[in-house]
Amino acid sequence: MKRVFLFVFCSLACVCMRANDQRYVGGDISMLPLYEVHNQPYRDAYGKKIDNMLSWLMQDCGWNLFRVRLFVNPAKTDPSVSQDLEYVTQLGQRIKAAGGAFMLDFHYSDTWVDALHIQAPAAWKGKSDAEMEQALSQYTHQVLSALKSANATPDFVQVGNEIMYGLCDIAVHPYNKAGDNWTGYLALVKAGCEAVREECPKAQIIIHTDRPCNTSYNKYYYQKLVDANIDFDIIGLSYYPFWHGYLTDEQVKSKSDKNNLVKSVKQLALDFPAKKVQIVECAYNFNYWPSTGVSYDTRDVWPCSKEGQYNFVKALVDALQPLENVTGICYWFPEEAGNGDDTDWNTSKGTVLWTWMNRGFWNPENSSGHAINRLAPASESVLPHTVCAPYYMAGFVKELPSGVESVQHSEVRIQKVIRDGQVVIIRGDKEYNVQGQVTSEK
Repeated sequence: MKRVFLFVFCSLACVCMRANDQRYVGGDISMLPLYEVHNQPYRDAYGKKIDNMLSWLMQDCGWNLFRVRLFVNPAKTDPSVSQDLEYVTQLGQRIKAAGGAFMLDFHYSDTWVDALHIQAPAAWKGKSDAEMEQALSQYTHQVLSALKSANATPDFVQVGNEIMYGLCDIAVHPYNKAGDNWTGYLALVKAGCEAVREECPKAQIIIHTDRPCNTSYNKYYYQKLVDANIDFDIIGLSYYPFWHGYLTDEQVKSKSDKNNLVKSVKQLALDFPAKKVQIVECAYNFNYWPSTGVSYDTRDVWPCSKEGQYNFVKALVDALQPLENVTGICYWFPEEAGNGDDTDWNTSKGTVLWTWMNRGFWNPENSSGHAINRLAPASESVLPHTVCAPYYMAGFVKELPSGVESVQHSEVRIQKVIRDGQVVIIRGDKEYNVQGQVTSEK
């Protein structure tokens, strides 16, 4: 099977309305400008060079959401930690100008922040709780004011990145633990949310955590925020199966750990009915299964292969589609394409990545000592994702897109028709079902 899974991930993209809630699908493209600087040869399913990745993702794949991380004062010794305000402003401007929704991910640090790393920016070190609260509030105001002035107003704002275990050197836990500073922590989170609401009243505020399948942790943590009257809109979850577990009840029947993402998201709807849920990070390896730090070996369900990654993304969209509290899915680092020019970061052509994650949608292949990045052409029996993307969602949603019946693509008219109650996609002399399989040929 060739690499055609982008169109699966786009299955929510064109049907963005259910009740009064718009749905979003997209990715964290924080590294895209670096790849563009180094002229990475992204190619579509036909082998054609993609000249403008952002436009291609929106127009050909139907994505409508793009996430970008922000560090306070990154040292930039690591290429993946280079997203300062200037960088984010420029990328945010492009997203907004293209008509996409812009999700800003505040790290409130000079480097990566997650459950194991909650360090404050160097300039904020040593501050009291009250001083830290003031610094975070002022910084949030300053950033958002600058983005607004630059026509890069975020539509979604994460007040912190995976902050269930703390923020800016203030540690907490999603269970009762002696020594936790919930007073200082909640004051920080509230200050950030209030600053967002004042600067960008139309933006939706996300509180992002990283224990998506643990229902008791989620209930304990988010109830703390609700009890403190913290104003936020969306519960944001990271979901990486190798760290967090399986997707559905069916997959865990023979497992000792019965927690799974769908079960947890359904419980969140019961525990916090006023809050929506978004999967703000997710990914799966298509090559080189992680050798350390893996909590779950999910290769029995999704092999570590191109097909396994494809099936993971398809299963994720399929499982979350019926859940009305889920309004978005954001794939982490879809633009990954090897480590750039393989040159020194200090030269004019620096290296984009020093190590590969092998979770993106382009497969780095070595040719003449250089990384060649492409999406291989789809086989004739499968509709290429760049054709199928605008319609593939029909198999995952209850209502078909209204007013969208055809599209011009690669000089070929693509049409969508309903025949015997089923969606049929016509391209040239072939007909396809929404799974991309040829059903008829003239």
